[in-house]
Amino acid sequence: MTQLKEAVVLITGAAGGFGQELTRQLLMAGSRLILTDLELDILQKRAETIQYDIKTGEIVAGIAADLSCLEGCQNLYQQVKALGIPVDVLINNAGIGLFGRMDEVPLAKWEQLMQVNLLTPMRLSATFAADMIARQKGHIVNISSLAGWIAPAGMAHYSASKFGLRGFSEGLLNEVKAYNVKVTAVYPFFSRTPILQSESYGTLAQGLEGIPERWVTDPAEVMRQTIRGIIQDRAEVFPDAIAQITQVLKRYFPRLIDWRGG
Repeated sequence: MTQLKEAVVLITGAAGGFGQELTRQLLMAGSRLILTDLELDILQKRAETIQYDIKTGEIVAGIAADLSCLEGCQNLYQQVKALGIPVDVLINNAGIGLFGRMDEVPLAKWEQLMQVNLLTPMRLSATFAADMIARQKGHIVNISSLAGWIAPAGMAHYSASKFGLRGFSEGLLNEVKAYNVKVTAVYPFFSRTPILQSESYGTLAQGLEGIPERWVTDPAEVMRQTIRGIIQDRAEVFPDAIAQITQVLKRYFPRLIDWRGG
């Protein structure tokens, strides 16, 4: 089992919806947190608000990092190394979304999405996994999405990034488990976070009504189930009812799910 009390945990995308919940709940578990996001002032304000309410745990550092490029990932790694404390748990939480037909989404937008959602977790996992392997200890957590199992119309790019993260997580687990390094991939359904307001483009965006409110999950509960899965060293976590049901149908009864749209 992964022990979170006194564990040093690095959270990317820490100022976002899931990031704030991870910060809150891991502080309650007694973890020592290194937080990173794009805007340092926003990150610090949100972290200070959380730390004011929760007296357990510790926020060791807040680091501004643009993880949409290789240089930003390398810079983050160097800043974390400069702290002089090894990372026990890496949570690749940073992610962005968009919606639109494949050919109607601007190239720069979907390439940035692929950088943040897929290449960044791969880059950070590669660098921090090397340290974990050397220490024979560590845990890498990749926050994927139910879109890593299904690909509705309008989400080809997003689903591609999350399908890729799913495959990477599985392969990474098989490569590092011999060194006592754990890997957990998390597949939530749509939750009440800012990603629901992602940009949309073109034909499919016209008349888009969005996800019914009754389907949208509570990020606090999603992260509660996620942390439980981390502690239990589970390879896959489906943290809400829709994700649990859908992945079973997709595995065993794929023809029951028709996400073609149109």
